[in-house]
Amino acid sequence: MTSTAAVRHDWQRSEIEALFELPFNDLLFQAQQIHRANFDPNKVQVSTLLSIKTGACPEDCKYCPQSAHYRTDVDRERLIAVDKVLAEARAAKEQGASRFCMGAAWRNPKARDMPYVLEMVKGVKALGLETCMTLGMLSAEQAKMLEQAGLDYYNHNLDTSPEFYGEIITTRTYHDRLETLSNVRDAGMKVCAGGIVGMGEARSDRAGLLQQLANLPKHPESVPVNMLVKVEGTPFANLDDLDPFEFVRTIAIARILMPGSFVRLSAGRETMSDELQALCFMAGANSIFYGERLLTTANPEADKDQQLFQRLGLSPLQMEGYSDDVHEAVIADAVAEEEQPPLYYEVS
Repeated sequence: MTSTAAVRHDWQRSEIEALFELPFNDLLFQAQQIHRANFDPNKVQVSTLLSIKTGACPEDCKYCPQSAHYRTDVDRERLIAVDKVLAEARAAKEQGASRFCMGAAWRNPKARDMPYVLEMVKGVKALGLETCMTLGMLSAEQAKMLEQAGLDYYNHNLDTSPEFYGEIITTRTYHDRLETLSNVRDAGMKVCAGGIVGMGEARSDRAGLLQQLANLPKHPESVPVNMLVKVEGTPFANLDDLDPFEFVRTIAIARILMPGSFVRLSAGRETMSDELQALCFMAGANSIFYGERLLTTANPEADKDQQLFQRLGLSPLQMEGYSDDVHEAVIADAVAEEEQPPLYYEVS
């Protein structure tokens, strides 16, 4: 489908705040028109997320149960074996996922980690799935290595507005995040970047986050919008809930500002009603994580999502066919994998 909305990278904060002030029905109507001009409104891209290294992260993100700064129920786990990752990827594909995302609780991957991470990318790609990773900050060299291994998407969220950022994290700057996104884009990979709402931020901060994303040189191909999952032991465990309609407004405005991006209804779905999720799809969300866990927090069970899709007349978006060149590369990688024993990682 062809968009009738102009793609802009010069949004002013005042323009975005004005969208937040629109009557709810008018905002959703505008977002739905833009959504239909760019996408099949009844198709949803489905991804599965696996934590490949859990806990003991040196960052101090106040929302994150994996931070070493806080006492939570999350256990520290080493980078898991490549063959276990591939088994999870096969299961995800059987459940209908078209993209397999892998996340590691690192500030940034070390040189010793890269060979294992690259094997994961190659193996998941060989299964016919799109690949995505979130590993923390990346150097330009690391980004290029991941791209050459076949990584399709790299996730690195901005979290919130530049003004509110210091209230959430002090161990990494906003510029650090933007630099990683630049390295990913320069390497030739697609960008997955969004944020979290419900962290005590003001509406102007939600507008500021969306402004930063929409004014990147190229819009992120995927924009995850996360509702804060409050975890006991983190500084944000007892924050007040965000108004659900404000969450839907954020989804709708992301769709308006970034008409060609997949807007992902991400963390927090486990506590959302079917009616709230339906409003989000109406507002322009067309991507979800599928499965029982998102890294360390709960997510709706797969069969519950299937039932919701059936009730709403939605269906998973299928991946487009690979080119002959990619098929040849996949076959070559599969042959090479059969000739080598699986890799295991034993370094903390």
